[in-house]
Amino acid sequence: MVVAVSDPYTLAVDAMGGDGAPDIIVAGLDLAAERHPSARYLLVGDEAKLGPLLNHYKRAAAVCTVRHASEIISGDLKPTAALRVRGSSMRVAIDAVAGEEAYGVVSAGNTGALLALAKIVIKTLPGIDRPAMAGIGPSARGDVVMLDLGANVSCTTRNLVEFAVMGDVFARTVLGLTAPTIGLLNVGSEELKGDDRLRLAAETLRASHIGAQFHGFVEGHDIAAGTTDVVVTDGFTGNVALKTGEGALKLMAGMLRQVFSASIGAKIAYVLARPGLERLREWLDPRRYNGAVLLGLKGVVVKSHGGTDALGFAHAIDVAMDMVVHRFNERISEGLARMAPVRAEPVLQGQQP
Repeated sequence: MVVAVSDPYTLAVDAMGGDGAPDIIVAGLDLAAERHPSARYLLVGDEAKLGPLLNHYKRAAAVCTVRHASEIISGDLKPTAALRVRGSSMRVAIDAVAGEEAYGVVSAGNTGALLALAKIVIKTLPGIDRPAMAGIGPSARGDVVMLDLGANVSCTTRNLVEFAVMGDVFARTVLGLTAPTIGLLNVGSEELKGDDRLRLAAETLRASHIGAQFHGFVEGHDIAAGTTDVVVTDGFTGNVALKTGEGALKLMAGMLRQVFSASIGAKIAYVLARPGLERLREWLDPRRYNGAVLLGLKGVVVKSHGGTDALGFAHAIDVAMDMVVHRFNERISEGLARMAPVRAEPVLQGQQP
């Protein structure tokens, strides 16, 4: 995408999406302005609320242009209804990307609405059947990329292969890996496990330009183990795995609090263990992993967690900036072009090519 010279916005930002909007959004942009001093933002939302905030956050004010949007898409609004709210801050921000006024959009608003609007308004890249939601999480060997996290409940062989290509580029762009390893999530690691759709996807990937990076099938425990840098699956399974992992982390945090508050001796042990526990807290801090990305669109689309704080939102901006600076979409197109000779696979019964 080439952004018009007259409107060189790096990112359009939905100022009214999320639990703490617009305060958290502007505070996050203030942090982002320090990290990315050359970036410029189209801040979309209620001018009456944004003006006083920008007076307080001077760094954000220096890099933001406000565009008024009178409507807000609530968190419980259905995606079909959100499509009809043309004056919403989310829609206006997405329109800016579709109109090539900005390279990408960041929003902490309604996830379903963002997915629907982005797919319909921004549209997919040539050669991409469906976009996928990708995110980063912790593992025993470092950060791991997982996709799809819920954009597509069911997927074809073609979808899984395209997700692998996009996951490869995402890991290179955001994690800085030169040759990320890739695994297909399955019910077992053996080659005969899974259905025809998964086995055919594995064959296609082995024959492709990323074949040397393809590890094969991985299981649920391999995600946290960091067996591969990229884990590819359908949106139903990916979303279940994501929520299960989040729940396990919350359970562990709660159990640690109980253990270290159970007695005087436990409290003394906490004081001794505190430096290590602080390092663990920083490593598992959800704000560090904030910013899921909708891959495969004609523009960068990043979804921030709705309940994050300023630091978490600034991290979502960081993710979007990495994708813009490193020409993410161009690299996706290059990867798909290299995949073309091996994607002429037979169509399985009951699935689309």
